[in-house]
Amino acid sequence: METAAFNITEATINEIQQAFKENRLSSVQLVQGYLDRIEKFDRNGPKINSVLALNPDALKIAAELDEMRGQDGQGPLYGIPVLLKDNIETTDPMPTTGGTIALQQNFARQDAFVAAQLRQAGAIILGKVNLSEWAYFMSKDGPSGYSALGGQVLNPYGVATFKAGDVGGSSSGTGAGIASNFAVVGVGTETSGSILSPASANSIVGIKPTVGLISRSGIIPISESQDTAGPMARTVADAAILLGVLTGADERDPATQPGAAQVLSDYTPHLKTDGLKGARIGVDISFLNDEDPEQRAIVDRAIEHMRLQGATVEEVTIPVEPFQSDVLWYEFKRGVNDYLRTVPDDVPVKSLADVIEFNKQDPERRMKFGQAELEKSQSMSADPADPTYLAHRATDLRTAAAEGIDAVMAEQELDALLFQDNRGAGMPAKAGYPSITVPAGYTGTGLPVGITFSAQAYSEPRLIELAYSYEQATKKRNAPDFGVDTPNID
Repeated sequence: METAAFNITEATINEIQQAFKENRLSSVQLVQGYLDRIEKFDRNGPKINSVLALNPDALKIAAELDEMRGQDGQGPLYGIPVLLKDNIETTDPMPTTGGTIALQQNFARQDAFVAAQLRQAGAIILGKVNLSEWAYFMSKDGPSGYSALGGQVLNPYGVATFKAGDVGGSSSGTGAGIASNFAVVGVGTETSGSILSPASANSIVGIKPTVGLISRSGIIPISESQDTAGPMARTVADAAILLGVLTGADERDPATQPGAAQVLSDYTPHLKTDGLKGARIGVDISFLNDEDPEQRAIVDRAIEHMRLQGATVEEVTIPVEPFQSDVLWYEFKRGVNDYLRTVPDDVPVKSLADVIEFNKQDPERRMKFGQAELEKSQSMSADPADPTYLAHRATDLRTAAAEGIDAVMAEQELDALLFQDNRGAGMPAKAGYPSITVPAGYTGTGLPVGITFSAQAYSEPRLIELAYSYEQATKKRNAPDFGVDTPNID
């Protein structure tokens, strides 16, 4: 091993792989570097509180990978540490909790599909990260990033000044942890805004894929219609690499079958610096933040940058029907009941009703902010043929897709729609369509602001082109400043 120094702060997958190749870095050193950084800044110092559990086998796995490095067939994430949201099952000695005390003994017997894909690509699962409890489907009265098991995740850009919840949710720990350089990349999950929101709030890149592009098997569910896992990274390139690793058909998730022919295993050919040239992008200004002039100004500057890169940005009107859909509550009850039938015997809950009663036994600790969403879901029918549920789902698809995104994009011949952070997350979520969030700047108080490109199903390649072109032209991301330099790995 040579002694040339390597600084892990803001290091990309390609930079790390090059350092491996040149024998300037080992996976053991890299894992230890992240463990040291987590101890220094997550457990102590600013106490970001993003990492819920560390994999006790991470260093051992890293050593084994170091021994085998250079053999044929090693994947794009070989030796790369990854953090997973703690609603994704792995067979490592860490439970899958969803942030709830009820599941703190939920040790999985099988990897989630995404965990298996990561291992096949050579990744090291470094740990599980905190999240909004039950993926923010327990109570809307509490802040994003809070769970009874893990406490409150903090935003690394404003630990002392931002209020609880400014970290975004529900993939709060993934967003804060990757922004803080606690791993190379991370995996979050989204039902509606749960990747896009923390990506924007923590100045990172988040891809919410087309529903069905990535399998949901082995992930604690909310909605069979809207759930997906997705990449969270500090650069578009790293997010694109991770996306290709996570995709694939899975017999345990029927949603992965219909679009299998449109799924790629490598999205990096779409990392094009001229991706905005000739693009047509629509923006409905009603989805921009007029309440905060600083944030609105950041988005306006982003639009000007796109135009300078050759894009046409048109003002459009996206029709929004004032309809309160209950699809998520119907699907949550069915999904969670199905999931809890599979948990180990020593987990004390086997149904949503059990969870509600379990929390009531110690309300101050187990349901500090109530559990109104759980109780609403429990009141719904579990019958997938329930006529009210079917009517609500049909309305969601009609208003979000056919009469919403599809109609506007076709009429204006658009490549994408542009939103501020996750303000437009609901429509693509209901339609099952993809989005990508990219850092756009910071307010005077340091609060990150992101912009989001959305389009129709399986348009991830085009969205990556747009996002990468914007990112490379603007380079808006800055690492959070914890006031202490990270020593190089020698």
